[in-house]
Amino acid sequence: MLIRNNDDGMIHPLSSEITSKEAYATRRELLRRWSAGAAAAGMAGWGQREAFAQGGAAVKLAALPANQSTLQGAMTLEKLTTQKDATTYNNFYEFGTDKSDPARLAHTLKTTPWSIEVEGLVKKPTRFNLEDVMKWGAMQERIYRMRCVEGWSMVIPWIGYSMSDLIKRVEPLPSAKFVEFVTQADPQTMPGVRGGFIDWPYVEGLRMDEAMHPLTLLTFGMYGEILPKQNGAPVRLVVPWKYGFKSGKSIVKIRFVEKMPLVSWAKAAPQEYGFYSNVNPSVDHPRWSQASERRIGEGGLLDKKRKTLMFNGYEAQVASLYAGMDLVKNF
Repeated sequence: MLIRNNDDGMIHPLSSEITSKEAYATRRELLRRWSAGAAAAGMAGWGQREAFAQGGAAVKLAALPANQSTLQGAMTLEKLTTQKDATTYNNFYEFGTDKSDPARLAHTLKTTPWSIEVEGLVKKPTRFNLEDVMKWGAMQERIYRMRCVEGWSMVIPWIGYSMSDLIKRVEPLPSAKFVEFVTQADPQTMPGVRGGFIDWPYVEGLRMDEAMHPLTLLTFGMYGEILPKQNGAPVRLVVPWKYGFKSGKSIVKIRFVEKMPLVSWAKAAPQEYGFYSNVNPSVDHPRWSQASERRIGEGGLLDKKRKTLMFNGYEAQVASLYAGMDLVKNF
């Protein structure tokens, strides 16, 4: 990972290390428990997810037509992760800390009506209906590698358009240097929000040039359909060269600011994670290596891993954004 600010860091929990909801009564207890029991808890979480995936039929969602992207780097030829895997094994802490929780519990999320508020340093701050936002760019399918900080990865066909299309429409002021994304936090429909292990709502952010990069995708669908609730419906961000937690789900507010925003995991434990969180195999997490990864669908937890690629394989497209930065100090 990379960071622009030397002091701002952010933590992203390894959900497979988590044993029970009771463990999250306080932030201190949460962080203490993260540091122990990774292997045993990980095996248990995998087994729960597999049992759920085998036992439940896939829900067919509305089709979302899109053209294949011609953008350089946007269509990897790697084997796709199965739709079942991508929709039953993921992080969405608003619905629980186990990877099977989102698929089991996200049915409670209400996605209609939905609006996105744009505010801050822009000429056109307002609240937009989702239907209007979906028309602001040409829908494209892009097949991105996705790398989780916990050490696993997927290849997913997303549908959306470049975030830059929205940014240009709202006309940021010259003083806007960062874009902050605020996600839905409804304790009535999101059971994980009722826990206090982070300060809800979930907040993420990008530097302006990162948000404007053509690979940064404002996302409305996957696998030819609208986004499933457990994957961040009805609109999320996908930033393929960063660890997955940078891609905020169920976005309700986009704020343009001058200073680097204090994002959610930085509030929880700034000593472990950086603001940038770019995939970097040479910068290890304090508790595990980032040099390799396990591709979901390529065997089990004990199978041979593959090498992690710098910037998740998008180095040719994005390395220039970080020219001259110390990638160890700025993780």
